[in-house]
Amino acid sequence: MSRPQPPERPAPPFGEFLRAIDAAAQEAVALHCIGGFAVNAYYGLERPTGDIDICNAVPHSAAAWLVVLAGPGTALHHRHGLYLQYAAVASMPYQDEERLQVLYAGAFVRLRLLIPDPIDLALSKLSRNTEIDRADVMCLAAATAFDLSALRERCAGPSCARCRQQGTLWGLDYTIVASTHCRREP
Repeated sequence: MSRPQPPERPAPPFGEFLRAIDAAAQEAVALHCIGGFAVNAYYGLERPTGDIDICNAVPHSAAAWLVVLAGPGTALHHRHGLYLQYAAVASMPYQDEERLQVLYAGAFVRLRLLIPDPIDLALSKLSRNTEIDRADVMCLAAATAFDLSALRERCAGPSCARCRQQGTLWGLDYTIVASTHCRREP
């Protein structure tokens, strides 16, 4: 799968916001970022967002102080116009940790940002099934040339069982995705 080259430093306004979080961190913390921020920052798709959705923090105990420090309504939110949002409802694919990509490597002292690969990021959006999530999936497919066999495999496996039960695969037709936005398989 073709992968974009991630930027070395965060673009405004995210840079100052993330540096403030890094400065406040008492220990090393890794954030698994999803949503519009991940789509924009790593994959280079331009979609406005006012938050950084995280689905995991390592250590897990960091999630609580992160939301107090940088969540909605905090001083950092008011100062930078951004906030951290813990997206507990996100349904991440099985064993996604093996496919996480580092964003802004070396840009921070204690903070480490990790982004799912494009297929995992797309599958994480299926449980919400909003118009913007569907648009993000199509943009990810166009920007990264999904490996359609990997998409089918992950969607058929335990990763998407919850989405299939909820009926939120919204008729994801691989042939439409392939013909419209992705490289065709041989």
